[in-house]
Amino acid sequence: MARRGMMLPSLLLLLTFLAMDLVPPSHAIWLNLPSSGTKCVSEEIQSNVVVLADYVVISENYTHSPTISVKVTSPYGNNLHQKEKQTSGQFAFTTAEGGNHLACFWIDGNHEGGGDVSLNLDWRTGISAKDWESVARKEKIEGVELELRKLEGAVEAIHENLLYLKSREADMRMVSEKTNGRVAWFSIMSLGVCILASALQLWYLKRFFQKKKLI
Repeated sequence: MARRGMMLPSLLLLLTFLAMDLVPPSHAIWLNLPSSGTKCVSEEIQSNVVVLADYVVISENYTHSPTISVKVTSPYGNNLHQKEKQTSGQFAFTTAEGGNHLACFWIDGNHEGGGDVSLNLDWRTGISAKDWESVARKEKIEGVELELRKLEGAVEAIHENLLYLKSREADMRMVSEKTNGRVAWFSIMSLGVCILASALQLWYLKRFFQKKKLI
């Protein structure tokens, strides 16, 4: 029994490392926003996934901190979040569509100084966006039980991600099969046109030589 008790923390630690490798971590990104233009980041996310992001303008050389605008859109162009004149903020949503979700940032027109602006973006999805402290307080769990709950969530996220990749592979295979079929029909039609053109050319040349009494 003592040996099993010693093995449990080791097994838990191993599972935790495996989950950290397989589950996408949060993305802390530094962006340099140009004085004119837009800087965008995107991530391919499956449907029904929680997304949470915090952004803050880092300013050291300006008396007044420059403000930015932010716009987040879904793969089909639906507006998920839009704000203007922000120095910091947060957006959160649950994806309704699978595909590339785009977040764009640009400096507002009242920016004084004309230089680039640094922006820190902390982008979290799925299991990384879950507030485990609130879960622990609400369900009154801690220690090993909390870690096991995290691992359970990680396993569910991995399973959903594998199902999503499987569906994408099926879609890509279907598109590939359709493309191969269309290419095959196009090749057959091209060959038929070439044979028909050669036959008409031979028929025309034969009539031409017969009229000239060359054959």
